[in-house]
Amino acid sequence: MTTMLSIVHVYKDYWPVVGGIENHVRDLAEAEAARGHGVTVLVTNPGGQPTREMINGVQVIRAGRLATVASTPLSLALPLLLARLKPEITNVHFPYPVGELSQWLLGRRRPYILSYHSDVVKQQRILRFYNPLLRRVLAGAAGILAGSENYVQSSPYLRPLAHKCTIVPYAVDVARFAGAEPLFAPDGRFTLLFMGRHRYYKGGDDLLHAVAQLPADLPVRLLFGGDGPQRGAWQQLSRSLGLADKVQFVGEISEADLPRFYASGDLFVLPANSRAEAFGKVLQEAMAAGLPCLTTELGTGTSFVVQDGVTGRVVPPQQPEALAAAIQELARQPELCQKMGQAGQERARREFGLVQMVEKVLGVYTAVLHQK
Repeated sequence: MTTMLSIVHVYKDYWPVVGGIENHVRDLAEAEAARGHGVTVLVTNPGGQPTREMINGVQVIRAGRLATVASTPLSLALPLLLARLKPEITNVHFPYPVGELSQWLLGRRRPYILSYHSDVVKQQRILRFYNPLLRRVLAGAAGILAGSENYVQSSPYLRPLAHKCTIVPYAVDVARFAGAEPLFAPDGRFTLLFMGRHRYYKGGDDLLHAVAQLPADLPVRLLFGGDGPQRGAWQQLSRSLGLADKVQFVGEISEADLPRFYASGDLFVLPANSRAEAFGKVLQEAMAAGLPCLTTELGTGTSFVVQDGVTGRVVPPQQPEALAAAIQELARQPELCQKMGQAGQERARREFGLVQMVEKVLGVYTAVLHQK
């Protein structure tokens, strides 16, 4: 008989805010609730005012938000709310300093798991001051969840604590992405796809330079999905490289249409250039849709998700010529593309399912509570 647990997840945002970590927290919390566990998610409210509601069996508490500094929502209420909650286990999702310090300072008597989603990459000035506290937070965790062994070994924070880390890859709903009808009709050209926030570390500029280097006898098009602060610069770069007839910026794609977007391509490309790309959930989605993937070696989850030569290709970052060479190789070998796409889909089904992820996380919770 399975023991029902009371679980609290702590992060800064939750659905309908959409993002890689937000989506993961939602998937995990709803799956735990569906199994009968008592699940609460404690986050902050972008609207400022505190709220409580039930969403698909999950109690969502949004603490009042004072302001946002360096992508970190500040909330005086969140620590107090966390101190009042009495879960058997708390799962803190990093990075969010307010949540981590609240648990470390006010919830020490309760064991906590830390889901380590990414190193702090950009806010180095803040990290300089936070570093001693962060190491104490990590040391105090009863267990640490990481998305890939690659990330544990390449992170200066996780590597010394590898004995506390459990590898739990993120999940993807293969059934949702497999077999969809294309959102954009085929036009005879080899179609590249990009999907994600248009941020500096996604490497959109490298992809555009790579497309510009492809030979004239290779008919290709690039569907650029998503939006973000770099969109204007990337659109300008596309025009300056003379790619107007090859590149289409399609903007945000709805959740309902996302499987159809992936069904519109022949090859998915994530040319990330920084450790800020910690895993590459879009790679999993593309694999679930049966696409071969082209990505970069960052020492993070990108080269864990994509197995070079098996489910796609992995090339050095910030090298458009390497991207262009890999695109050529795959575009001229449709049978290889199909073989890699099938291998990726099989791997997604076998290793990246929601059931597998939830079982591993609950196993860590149970082990921690037994140790206690």
